[in-house]
Amino acid sequence: MCKAIVIVFGLAYLAALAILLIGTYGLFGQERDPLSAVFLFPLGLPWNLFLDPFPDAVRPWLAALSPALNLLMLRGVCRAISGSET
Repeated sequence: MCKAIVIVFGLAYLAALAILLIGTYGLFGQERDPLSAVFLFPLGLPWNLFLDPFPDAVRPWLAALSPALNLLMLRGVCRAISGSET
């Protein structure tokens, strides 16, 4: 069950990144959309709420990487749970 949660979160993260890239750069004939990161924001909570001290040039990159931190934490919790069961 834990592996499935990590896989689903990872796929949601990849899909949100794809939507961000498509909307930001207008790929595949789509219009540029400033709200294309709206799906990426909830996946990165609570880490993207702490980005205020960073410079403006770095914030978009950190916001895009904050879901990766959640994914790594989920993966670590799953490994810890599976290690304690054996």
